[in-house]
This record gives sequence, structure tokens and C-alpha cells, in this order.
Amino acid sequence: MPNCKTIVPYRGTPEQEERLRQVIAQHKGQPGATMPVLQAAQEIFGYLPEEVQIIIAEGLDIPLSEVYGVASFYAQFTLNPKGKYQISVCLGTACYVKGAAAILNAVEQKLGITPGTITPDGKFSLDSCRCVGACGLAPVMMVNNDVYGRLTPDQVGPILDMYK
Repeated sequence: MPNCKTIVPYRGTPEQEERLRQVIAQHKGQPGATMPVLQAAQEIFGYLPEEVQIIIAEGLDIPLSEVYGVASFYAQFTLNPKGKYQISVCLGTACYVKGAAAILNAVEQKLGITPGTITPDGKFSLDSCRCVGACGLAPVMMVNNDVYGRLTPDQVGPILDMYK
């Protein structure tokens, strides 16, 4: 399960916050307003940090727990920004059978993060996915658009070191 707390400092600008307040004003009082406002907020900020969730809850006059519940339930929303290098480890059937869990564990150990989170310096983010369409290369890890296949856990560190 992804980490539900934003782990990098909030860097929203007054201009972004004003755009969000305009969206909130357009939807205030409408049934089901939470989803479209969260979608707009993610477009504006790139993710949904706690500070943005508070603005939404106060603006729509709904409990913060409701905003957080929706933001953390749907996979389309992220509570942390994506890193400069976005790592995705495939956990689809072929990759899983060939040892993808050990690859994911090696990435977690190397970077000190879990799926759905980002390193404090913002350089790496980690996600797991169900299939990257390279089953013949299982297990597979992607770093941005670079695909690494037939991996063993001891190859993970040297690969990630290339991006430091």
C-alpha cells in the first residue's frame, strides 16, 4: 500500500493556490464535487499534498477525512510528487514468478523508500505496476523510459547508481 503521507516539503505557489480556489468556487455546493476538485488540484500541483487537501476540505466545507479518503482510495491520485527518475517494478504474473518481489525489495533497500513514495531529495520515486509488456524479459524494472530486464537483485544497485 502506498505511503499516505507527503514526505517532501510543500512547494505550492500562491498562483497555484488561487487557481485551486477558483475551481473550488465553481464546484462548491454541488453533489460529488470532491472528485473533480481533486482531479483539478492534481493537474495544478502534480500531486495532492496535505496542504492542498486542507484547502479543498475548507473550500468545499467537508471533513478533511473525506478528502483524504477519496485521494488515498483512487489510484489516479498521488500524495507525493514523482521523482526526477520514476522507477517502476513490474509485478505482473511473468515478472512475479521470475522474482520481481526480490527486485522490488532491492530497490526499496537501496533507496529507503516503498512503492508510492519518493526519496526526500526528490530524485527517485518508486511504484509497482501490473505489466509493462516485456514479459519475455521478466523480471523487469523501468527507470523513466529505460527498460531493464532479466534482472537479479544484485544488478539493481549498479543500475540505480547510473542515475545519481
